[in-house]
Amino acid sequence: MFPAKAKLLLIPLITLVLLNTYDIYEDLLEADHHPAHLYTEVAILSISLLFIGFLLRQSWKKHEELQQLKQELSNAHQNIYQLNKQNEKMRQANQHYSALIQEQMRDWDFTTSEKEVALLLLKGLSFEEIATIRSTKDKTVRQQATSIYRKAGVAGRHELAAWFFEDFLT
Repeated sequence: MFPAKAKLLLIPLITLVLLNTYDIYEDLLEADHHPAHLYTEVAILSISLLFIGFLLRQSWKKHEELQQLKQELSNAHQNIYQLNKQNEKMRQANQHYSALIQEQMRDWDFTTSEKEVALLLLKGLSFEEIATIRSTKDKTVRQQATSIYRKAGVAGRHELAAWFFEDFLT
């Protein structure tokens, strides 16, 4: 409970208190004790006791803070564990959903280019952005999108996204 530094200070202070207490007792037993000497020893004893109390209080506060930090660390580890579990579940769900999308695109008989365009459409990219990414013309992407919608049996990009999203929710 007490750090090594506190123990190093407490042991001599307690020894000093005990010796001073004994010395004061001996001085009181003597008939001709000098009051100034007695006051000095009482002052030393009082200061030593105050310092011991201060050290004990500080050590107790540090102990309490350490216990609180240990509890917070334990809670943080538990939260990290839970987040890692959730992250793993999300990663697995993402992989599963991606596999379902790929399977559906195969069922619709999309070409490789159409699959790429369809995925970019599902991600919400515009025709211009898709054309830039694929290094093609905007018109080519529009024609591929029309072919995608026709093969999927949907009217446009929103219905295509809704088709996959609806599957995800059911």
